[in-house]
Amino acid sequence: MSRIQSTFATLKSQNKKALIPYITAGDPYPELTVPLMHGLVEAGADILELGVPFSDPMADGPVIQRASERALAYHVSLTDVLNLVAEFRKTNQTTPVVLMGYANPIEAMGAERFAKLAQAAGVDGALTVDYPPEECQEFVALLKKHQLDPVFLLSPTSNTARIEAIIKSASGFIYYVSLKGVTGASHLDIADVGSKVGHIRTMTDLPIGVGFGVRDAATAKAVAAVADAVVVGSRTVQEIESSTPAEVVTKVKQLMQTLRAAIDSV
Repeated sequence: MSRIQSTFATLKSQNKKALIPYITAGDPYPELTVPLMHGLVEAGADILELGVPFSDPMADGPVIQRASERALAYHVSLTDVLNLVAEFRKTNQTTPVVLMGYANPIEAMGAERFAKLAQAAGVDGALTVDYPPEECQEFVALLKKHQLDPVFLLSPTSNTARIEAIIKSASGFIYYVSLKGVTGASHLDIADVGSKVGHIRTMTDLPIGVGFGVRDAATAKAVAAVADAVVVGSRTVQEIESSTPAEVVTKVKQLMQTLRAAIDSV
């Protein structure tokens, strides 16, 4: 059983939902990434989603775009990201880490080399936004060969055939994008999210995480009522962006504690 599967199984036995914060590796400074990862776990995060900085992040809104720009100013590469995960693993062997990013850095490294190095570093899964399931079966096979869970996005516009295709390739969990648009967008319709998540549940036993548009405790609580996991990206990155280096870990932990309490109140 993978770390991701084990985490969801434990949470289910406790009747709890997962909190999955996103940060961009290298933001605001490379030396703060591992302390931020540990701080997130200490504050109640169950799974960490670690963004790989990329110059053209098509699924990301301005907040996460700026995070990538800050990290890229320090030349943070995919190799650096894997090294940061390895550093995190020196003192945390239990919290799953999912890399989120785009195909270009993986293609530049080589998919097989990436899968091998990611496994060695202690990565648990990969969500590659621009790898559609129809075109990445070889990549999915490489991930699974190296005990990595391929995580895919589903959206409000995904039809039944598309959902079925993604479920066949995915493992770990399904990431449902709660609204049309990019990360950081608003206007979250919880009733619609609940309906779509319910439909996906009829087709798979995989846990379903919901992200994009989770901005505060009230939204996190509402999403937790209909999903297995709450993914918080832009709001976490906003806290990093608005904090000084000296206070950033403390501020992010305070945000996570607020979200954790809201999710646990469901």
